[in-house]
Amino acid sequence: MWVYEKKLQYPVRVSKCDPRMAKYLLEQYGGADGELSAALRYLNQRYTIPDKVIGLLNDIGTEEFAHLEMIATMIYKLTKDATVEQMDAQGLGEYYVAHDHALFYQNAAGVPWTAAYIQAKGDPIADLYEDIAAEEKARATYQWLIDMTDDVDLQDGLKFLREREIIHSLRFREAVEILKDERDKKTIF
Repeated sequence: MWVYEKKLQYPVRVSKCDPRMAKYLLEQYGGADGELSAALRYLNQRYTIPDKVIGLLNDIGTEEFAHLEMIATMIYKLTKDATVEQMDAQGLGEYYVAHDHALFYQNAAGVPWTAAYIQAKGDPIADLYEDIAAEEKARATYQWLIDMTDDVDLQDGLKFLREREIIHSLRFREAVEILKDERDKKTIF
């Protein structure tokens, strides 16, 4: 299904070592409304979605994996030169003890990722509304992350991700209207 192009969807740059921001970015790595949850949610929901919009879930779910890769790169770059003392000072001491500098799916508060984050009702319109909400929550989180850093290079990548969440939300809204129109058509026997 996939062809992996060995480059990021958008360049990731950071200006400095910043374990504090890395900790905050974990929210989008392994949080309930993060990129892993979104990718798995959409690729799971595609099995119960009408053919008219299945491609949308495939496309956006795949793109969310690209976003996950960008977030992982950001976290790695923000912590790769961090000392144990810097990690501990920013509340990542327990993380370091368990994982060193390796990435682990958890949110910013340290709660490990769980499959309970993946929503799937089986009703296409209900699922799409859930997807719209997920994209809007991710958009808001990206804005708050942008507000938390003065690193303009990091902000650039975060702004790209925020804008993609807006596009995804709009596409899901279009899919809802397509399915509503289809549902409301009169059936002639």
